[in-house]
Amino acid sequence: MIADDAARSREERALAGLDDALRETEREHPGLEIERRPAEGPAHRVLLEASAEADLIVVGAVRREGHLGLQLGRTAHTLLHHARCPVAVVPHRV
Repeated sequence: MIADDAARSREERALAGLDDALRETEREHPGLEIERRPAEGPAHRVLLEASAEADLIVVGAVRREGHLGLQLGRTAHTLLHHARCPVAVVPHRV
């Protein structure tokens, strides 16, 4: 029972975080359909599995000052090579 409560609490926190992260996007694009599906596990594995049913996976990549190109992390690298749907890599500066 305690394990179920802990899992439920983690899921609620994850959904609240997703709501916060997507609030502005939903306001700017009211017709956009976003499915929220919290999952546990390494991001590269969870997203790779989700790519089988997704229309698009969007991931970030760091662009550091003074470095050329993007510095892809494990998740973006894995998805670019193995995802079963299109992948959009969105750069952001650190």
